Amino acid sequence: MKPWLLLSLLLLQQTLQSAVGQPAKSKRPKEPGENRIKPSNKKVKTRTPKLKERNSTEPSPKASSIMTRVMEKGHFQKPTATLNLSTGQSIELRCKGNRIEWSYPPYLDTFKDTRLSIKQHERYSQLVLENATAADTGEYSCWLLLCNGYNCKKDESKRGSTYLFFADKEEFFVPAPSYFEVVYLSPDKPAVIPCRVTNPSAKVTLHQEFPAEEIKVDGTNIVYDAKKGFIYQHPTSDQKGVVYCRAESRGTPQISIKYQLLYMEVPYGPPSTTIKASSNKLQGGSDVNILCRVLGQPDVEVEFNWMYPGQEYKRPVNIQDSWRLIDRGVGHTTRLSESIITVEDLETIDAGNYVCVAQNLRGQTAVATQVELI
Repeated sequence: MKPWLLLSLLLLQQTLQSAVGQPAKSKRPKEPGENRIKPSNKKVKTRTPKLKERNSTEPSPKASSIMTRVMEKGHFQKPTATLNLSTGQSIELRCKGNRIEWSYPPYLDTFKDTRLSIKQHERYSQLVLENATAADTGEYSCWLLLCNGYNCKKDESKRGSTYLFFADKEEFFVPAPSYFEVVYLSPDKPAVIPCRVTNPSAKVTLHQEFPAEEIKVDGTNIVYDAKKGFIYQHPTSDQKGVVYCRAESRGTPQISIKYQLLYMEVPYGPPSTTIKASSNKLQGGSDVNILCRVLGQPDVEVEFNWMYPGQEYKRPVNIQDSWRLIDRGVGHTTRLSESIITVEDLETIDAGNYVCVAQNLRGQTAVATQVELI
């Protein structure tokens, strides 16, 4: 075979091998660093658990808000933490869920205000407040209920909340049910003077009645929150007295109701109970009064229950409960609660032990000393 023909065949063979993608034997070996691209696949795999981990912590309270505000023309908007509105306006809020519970200013329930309506639909609950007033200022919140039969509990992970300010040109402060209110100062918890405003931009100051002067609000020991009022972080007996708030908007001032600050220093625990009868030795046909007295914290109510000999026979008796605040020393105020049971025209079945059981609203119970009638 001719040399030029042999050379042509060799060149043709190399061209065919290159076309079919076969690597040439003379290809250089890979450098050590060139194989490091492979572990990048492992990095992609490790990202997947991280995404799952992030999802497992959801829903966070902020991200899982179920509340929306219905705007004009059927548009919806997530409400912010506070909304500034004007009196006379109406607002509609919705919360997603087939069973929703709402919270709103309690006076709307007290007076059964027809301006407020709540309807539960198949997939959401609807709250509508019409022709709002300054008194409607407050927090409106909702949460999903998880029910098993008749037992329901709140799902705190699925809730929504917003604070509505309804500004009024004549009412700078949210109206109070009375012209005077008592605020208890306790050394172990903050105290709130609830002079809330209807317009958060109003300038509010705190004043004491005697001596007449403004109380310094330093932002540490005393702070102001437009949603709550003035907060005494660490109350002391020196702060007791009568105070009021002053609000100013566009140069116009307005005064709030007055607040009586009472300092209390009563140990937390069961109420202190005593019992006393008008006489322990009585004859048939006479009357007897048995007094049960309880000393406790000024801001904690007490409920009385009596056990007496004629109770199982449904013996008619008269029971009267009352309470008042008393001063037990410099700066120490205590709540005195009393219950009097009166048994008239004593009979044989009335002889025996009379027991007074006093329970405060914290579930703490005390049993009074027993009195035996002979």
